[in-house]
Amino acid sequence: MSTNQELIQKADIALSDLATAGKLNPEQTDRFIRVLIDQPTILNVCRTVAMGAPQMKINKIGFGSRILRPAVSATALDPSDRVKPDLGQVSLETKEVIAEVNIPYDVLEDNIEKGNVNVPLQTGAGGLHQTIVDLIAERASLDLEELAIQGDTTNVGDSYLALQDGFLKLATANVVNVAGAFDKAAVKAALKTMPTRYLRNRAVMQHFVSVDNETEIRDVYGSRQTALGDQQIQGVLPVYMYGSRVAPVALMPGVNGLFTDPMNLIFGIQRNIMIEYTKDIRARVFVVVLTCRVDFAIEEINAVVKYTGVTGSR
Repeated sequence: MSTNQELIQKADIALSDLATAGKLNPEQTDRFIRVLIDQPTILNVCRTVAMGAPQMKINKIGFGSRILRPAVSATALDPSDRVKPDLGQVSLETKEVIAEVNIPYDVLEDNIEKGNVNVPLQTGAGGLHQTIVDLIAERASLDLEELAIQGDTTNVGDSYLALQDGFLKLATANVVNVAGAFDKAAVKAALKTMPTRYLRNRAVMQHFVSVDNETEIRDVYGSRQTALGDQQIQGVLPVYMYGSRVAPVALMPGVNGLFTDPMNLIFGIQRNIMIEYTKDIRARVFVVVLTCRVDFAIEEINAVVKYTGVTGSR
């Protein structure tokens, strides 16, 4: 069996081989993004855009009004009856985020004893390096969800949340002031507030609310002396109201919520992800630093309803 010192040396070699200048190769980048969005957060269901540069424009096209006209034999449409598509762009401009992770020697020793450290970086995903990347991605997904939802450039008390505007700040077109508990009346108000043309496929839309608010809705259903009530108490089936899912989001403030198609919410992440390391021999820790660039946007502002003033929950 290797001595602890030899194991630490193996870890040093494995970590120093993270990547050229710390940049993840394409395979590792894809895995990092996949692990990031596979976590049970709002990023798991929204639209993920892997960006090749700090700035990107997403073109959008659609028709916002009627395009069909009565046809007259052998007669062209009058110019006033012709329509053109609504053209627009969604701009993404990433901001850099950084994380520093200290990993004690003894933690690595335990990991190395299992044989995970000896897989070199060049073989692709695996080994100690990939374990670290996966763990960082799992934790970063929660932090990015917080920024995605609660980001506000006017926030003076939290420099991280002030980095960029999140979905709640961006959703300004349709607002429902609940002024009470999140219940069927609130959902009904959101449906009536949403422009009708965006309600054609209600089944894919979701009400993103806090875990407490979803639990309260589940409790209402659970109080029924029916099979549906039993399912809410005993199972984990999704909760639906008026044809759309009520989805719990861990870091959604209790006073707020969003109603939209998840694909309308955009998470942009630049592919140049850096993971670098150093050693603190006095503290006996490896220091792993992650940097990446992200941005959030809403493709169609008018297709989102924001809940405010929800009471009775955290």
